[in-house]
Amino acid sequence: MIDTVVFYLFAALAVGSALVVVGQRNAMYSAFALIVTLGSLSAIFGLLGSPFIAALQVVVYAGAIMVLFLFVLMLLNVKREDSDATQSPGLRGAAILLGGALAFQVGVVLWGYRVTAPAGFDASTVQVARELFSARFLYVFEATSILILAALVGAVVLARRER
Repeated sequence: MIDTVVFYLFAALAVGSALVVVGQRNAMYSAFALIVTLGSLSAIFGLLGSPFIAALQVVVYAGAIMVLFLFVLMLLNVKREDSDATQSPGLRGAAILLGGALAFQVGVVLWGYRVTAPAGFDASTVQVARELFSARFLYVFEATSILILAALVGAVVLARRER
C-alpha cells in the first residue's frame, strides 16, 4: 500500500516537473526541472524493482547528459524567451489543441492498461548489458554518440564570438 502511494507521488512529481520543463521560459530553469523529472523517474524504477536501471538513470541522464545540456546553455548564454516575438495566438491555439488531443489519446490508452513485465524479464545487470551492447543496438549506440558530438560542435560554433 505504501509503495503505491510513493509511486504515485513520484509519478505526480515527474509529470509536474515535465510540465515545468515545457512551460518555463527560462532555459536554465527548464534544465533544472528536467533533472527533477529524471530523478523522479529513477525513483520510480527503483520502486519497480530495477535498481540497476534506476542507477543508470541517475548516472547517465541526470548526471552526464544534463551536465552537457547545462554546459551548452551556459556556453550559449541563452536569455529568457520573449513572449511577444515568438508566440502568436494561432500557434498558441494550435499547441493547446494538439496538447489536448495528445492528453486524450494517452488517457484512452492508459484507461485499461496494466503494467506487467514480460515473462522471464528481471532487468538484471547482465540482461540489460547483453541487450544494450548486442549487435542489435550497436548502430543506435554509435549514432547517438555521433549526434551528441555534432550537437556539441554546433554549440561551440554558435557560441564563438566574432572579433
